[in-house]
Amino acid sequence: MAQPEVVVLDYGSGNVHSALRALEHSGASVSLTRDTDAVLAADGLVVPGVGAFGAVIEALRAIDAPRWIGRRIAGGRPVLGICVGHQVLFDRGVEHGETAEGMGEWPGEVTALPDDVVVPHMGWNTVRPPQGTVLFDGIEDERFYFVHSYAVQSWDFDQQSTAMRAPAVTWAHHGADFIAAVENGPLSATQFHPEKSGEAGLRLLRNWISTL
Repeated sequence: MAQPEVVVLDYGSGNVHSALRALEHSGASVSLTRDTDAVLAADGLVVPGVGAFGAVIEALRAIDAPRWIGRRIAGGRPVLGICVGHQVLFDRGVEHGETAEGMGEWPGEVTALPDDVVVPHMGWNTVRPPQGTVLFDGIEDERFYFVHSYAVQSWDFDQQSTAMRAPAVTWAHHGADFIAAVENGPLSATQFHPEKSGEAGLRLLRNWISTL
């Protein structure tokens, strides 16, 4: 059986080599590219992200990545966002008083974690996945590795406005509840880094790859 072809989007985001290795270890044939044809044709697309929301969405727009991601989603082609690659899928991000518009795939605003806890939220934390999760199948009680100071802390999905099944939302807590992952048909994303989350993270990637 052929390995699924996974593209990690190359738009200048740092720290992608651990993601490449983890995906390969999890059973995918992986490449790092911004080639349009490769991005659209791959069985799966991974959108990494580190740093500030505004800088990441600007870099993605500079290579026309939101359009590619939209085309994949419309065609039912899987996409996985990681860390800030998760955040930019929401409506907007607010950092240091500056607002940047995201891709708007999901409702929500990325804002600072509460100022009465240590930030960045760095280290291992549990998550609360919903019933029927695919990403967390078999690892519902495991810990995952987070590095972030901002997150989406509320969820307001209008199920009445769509015939689609409501997204499956996983929560975590650091000073306040925040969204740790979303599974929404072909589009999935995690606030934490599965590639840095040991065997649990590899299992999550294998679960995702199994859907390609």
